[in-house]
Amino acid sequence: MASKVPKVKLNNGLEVPIFGLGTWKSKPGEVVQAVKDAIDVGYRHIDGAFVYGNEKEVGAGIAAKIADGTVKREDLWVTSKLWNSYHRPDLVEKNIRASLSYLGLKYVDLYLIHWPVGYKEDLENFPKDAEGNILFSDVDYLDTWKAMEEVQKKGLAKTIGLSNFNKAQISRILENCTIKPAVLQIECHPYLNQKKLIDFAHSKGIAVTAYSPLGSPDRPWAQPGDPQLLDDSKLLALSKKYQKTPAQILLRYQVDRGVIVIPKSVTKARIQQNIDIFDFKLSPEDIAYIDTFDVNGRLCPLATAVDHKYHPFTNDEY
Repeated sequence: MASKVPKVKLNNGLEVPIFGLGTWKSKPGEVVQAVKDAIDVGYRHIDGAFVYGNEKEVGAGIAAKIADGTVKREDLWVTSKLWNSYHRPDLVEKNIRASLSYLGLKYVDLYLIHWPVGYKEDLENFPKDAEGNILFSDVDYLDTWKAMEEVQKKGLAKTIGLSNFNKAQISRILENCTIKPAVLQIECHPYLNQKKLIDFAHSKGIAVTAYSPLGSPDRPWAQPGDPQLLDDSKLLALSKKYQKTPAQILLRYQVDRGVIVIPKSVTKARIQQNIDIFDFKLSPEDIAYIDTFDVNGRLCPLATAVDHKYHPFTNDEY
């Protein structure tokens, strides 16, 4: 199966599998097995982050599959992300070294700035005042990016990129960087198809990764009655037409747009099912039809940081 997964060539010449395993919200007790199951059925791309709190277990899953000879380290693409409370330039290397220590790796293939907003340093992941409001840092993400470039130069990350940045913020990085971001990771699914931002990133030679491609039904702040993408009648009709599950249609939609996709699951059968999307393609007409589902339906708005000067979803057209 691994050989079936196409790769996307990045602006630094490296190639990333277009399909991977997401680990946000995967519980520490379940994610070791999820990573092992994923590698066994052909996944070679694992997406994680410091703030997910499960990198030690992700690393244990990777180590087990290297130890039993299923894969070598160089067969895998492993992503991690700089957390918001480590934006100060002197803390960037500290944060990636913490992730590498948890993962049991000498380098990650991709390291992203998780969000453009910084939180108060030297406290905890979500530092708060007495009223429960997040304490912000005023570090400029351009300074954070310079430290990210140093992390790549040291070989701690093979590739660096951005996550949750808007068009204006990406443009500002491009105007001031020595090393161009190679990847932009964003929330992306038919209710938020991100067509403009994807086209913009691709026009600048930046690959795009879609997170929450299935509509993140298990997001912690979901409310009863929220629209469920996987239950959408239009999607169910396409599922019937292609004889594929609704999830497989959603994942193939991203691949057919040239977008890297990282569905999260800890269920073995679903991990297998999710990757089983390389034996069919959606027609151009159906891709265009799925594009029309868009309702600007953002599920991950980082509402706690809406007052931050660099909040990405309040300050630009896209």
